Amino acid sequence: MQLIDEAHRLSLSPWWEVDDLIFDPASYEKNTNLKTLSGAERRNVLEGVANYRKALLACGRAIASTRGLADAMRQAGVNDVAVIENALDVETLTEANALRAQPAQAEIEDQSQIVVFYGSGTKTHDMDFRVAAPGILAAMQANPRIRLQIVGDLTLPSEFDALGDRVERLQGRSYAAYLQLLAQADIAIAPLEPGLFNDAKSNIKYLEAAVLAVPSVCSPAQAFADAIETGTNGYLAASPEDWKTALLALADNTALRHDIGEKARADILARYRPQAVAQQQVLPAFGAPVKPDYTRPRLMVVNVFFEPRSFGGATLVAEEMAKAMQQRGMDVAVMTSRPSLEDLPNSALRYQVHDMQALSVPVPEDPIAGLDNPAIGEIFRSWVQAWQPEIVHFHATQGLGTSLVRVCQELGVPYIVTLHDAWWLCDRQFMVQKNGRYCFQKTIDLRVCETCVPGARHLSERMLMMQECLKYASRLLSPSQSHLELYAANGVPADRLVVNRNGFVWPKRPHLRRKPGAPVRFGYVGGNEAVKGFPLVRKAFEALERTDWELVLVDNTLKLGFKSIDTRLWKVGGKVEVIPSYTPEEVDDFFDRIDVLLFPSQWKESFGLTVREALARDVWVVTTAPGGQSEDVVDRVNGTYIELDGRSEGLRRAISSLLENAAMLENYENPLKGALPTYSAQADQLLSLYEAVLSEEKQSRVCL
Repeated sequence: MQLIDEAHRLSLSPWWEVDDLIFDPASYEKNTNLKTLSGAERRNVLEGVANYRKALLACGRAIASTRGLADAMRQAGVNDVAVIENALDVETLTEANALRAQPAQAEIEDQSQIVVFYGSGTKTHDMDFRVAAPGILAAMQANPRIRLQIVGDLTLPSEFDALGDRVERLQGRSYAAYLQLLAQADIAIAPLEPGLFNDAKSNIKYLEAAVLAVPSVCSPAQAFADAIETGTNGYLAASPEDWKTALLALADNTALRHDIGEKARADILARYRPQAVAQQQVLPAFGAPVKPDYTRPRLMVVNVFFEPRSFGGATLVAEEMAKAMQQRGMDVAVMTSRPSLEDLPNSALRYQVHDMQALSVPVPEDPIAGLDNPAIGEIFRSWVQAWQPEIVHFHATQGLGTSLVRVCQELGVPYIVTLHDAWWLCDRQFMVQKNGRYCFQKTIDLRVCETCVPGARHLSERMLMMQECLKYASRLLSPSQSHLELYAANGVPADRLVVNRNGFVWPKRPHLRRKPGAPVRFGYVGGNEAVKGFPLVRKAFEALERTDWELVLVDNTLKLGFKSIDTRLWKVGGKVEVIPSYTPEEVDDFFDRIDVLLFPSQWKESFGLTVREALARDVWVVTTAPGGQSEDVVDRVNGTYIELDGRSEGLRRAISSLLENAAMLENYENPLKGALPTYSAQADQLLSLYEAVLSEEKQSRVCL
């Protein structure tokens, strides 16, 4: 009921579909098969009937598998009812074709026995069988070759005891094994007690036998009577004499069994194949699916995080570019991750953000699954097939896995990858070794990597997987020239590598100046990770003897519900404050609190988002070099370079120098602001790249 309520909340019009009269308590209680159940079983069945009725009425429209069932739905109060008969499914057709390809029964054993097959299934069919029992018994008494084979639960009348081993009982089994037994039979039977309940049943027992060309004798319930012409493609038996006559006719005539079985197969394939049901029944009832008339290019953005879980520089870029593409005339959808949420299943969750449809999936905390997760790949496949993007843009996909890229390759959807970090090259995402120091390899040597990554037997396979992903990308975007050169040095197709400089949130007001004589205010935004230089920040400030400073630390996990930075044990003389991460609307407020940004990253970053935000606001930057983080900084002009060596001494010296020359910061303005990129310029370039890729894709299809 919760799913139905949710469908209505989303302004959908759900259908309720069933192929049995299990929603009408009054009619169901007339089903004499209930008498064969225990009291507890009977109560459970009737409780389910009441719940099914609630679901039917809650949906307000329904699909029935038979005309009788449709009438019962209308009598229950649902006027919008479509009749779609049960079709033969692909599994049944496949199994049937395979079984028919095997040698015929007559060719592999003599016909001294005629097997009459009955698939009972559950305990509720005792009364059904009894309507045919006298006729079946009479036929078996008249022809000693007839054997009765029963699969499933059934309580036989005691008169059958005299037949001894001519009655074979078999337990229920898999569907494939069930069909194999049925294929070996000579005759199939489908007895049903007369009444509304069974008139609402589908003729699936007839279909299962007919698809195997096994002739059937069936009770004349409505769906069976609609499909069977007695003596032509089966037999309808309404009385014990009918059952006896039909069974003896088939048992005594091999050619008749063959002809009726083949005619039944031809008839049901013409009427009940999925394609036939779709054309003859579904199409008239519902019409052809409306083909979407897309007037705007369709882009799907993939990033491991997305609003409302904005986390990291790549996420901000993905979000801003998605919104910018909307403004530039594209329809945009999103694929991302989500946390575990109370009262919600651990499955895909769809939501809407900035008029963009987003699909989010839980990501397991498993490094191998984070590299390649076929389960998430299949969810992504469904999302791509449903939303039909013309191009997919992969940003930071670690955690989601490379399966998503393979889906695009298999479906023929062009894709672009932004190389935000070294994940596509190195098992350590930022190329920082286990000792916390940057790996200065320019061309990756897996023999070196094997000494760095524990249990590194998978590195060769990992590299091949990544190379396959990048090889077929339409464009590979790098946020900086230095980062592009790293990928080019490692065999990534240079003709598809393009620098797309990341924009950022520019200031809406002038920076709040430091008051003369006030403590110098430092800021650090990298969280508690060693790769961002957090341990070096602590060591550098603990080594200072001066106290005329303040330090603001941004803990970017506070908004995720937990704390990752604790400064209570720091032994420092200045003031240290920890605050949550800031939103794009709060960038100016944060930088108004500091004079100097510390960016002691311990890897060659692809770019420095926070560096650019600081430089645009006349905040001095202390940054490691080389790397993309330092490309907008000129040493001693708008910032200070420190070595990328994993040591705190360079950072301490830079901090000390700024404290000695604090007056310089009072009226400082960055003279190089005009060279900084903007989101608008980045989006314009990105749109041009998308248009070029779509044009190339269109041209390639014309050539085909």
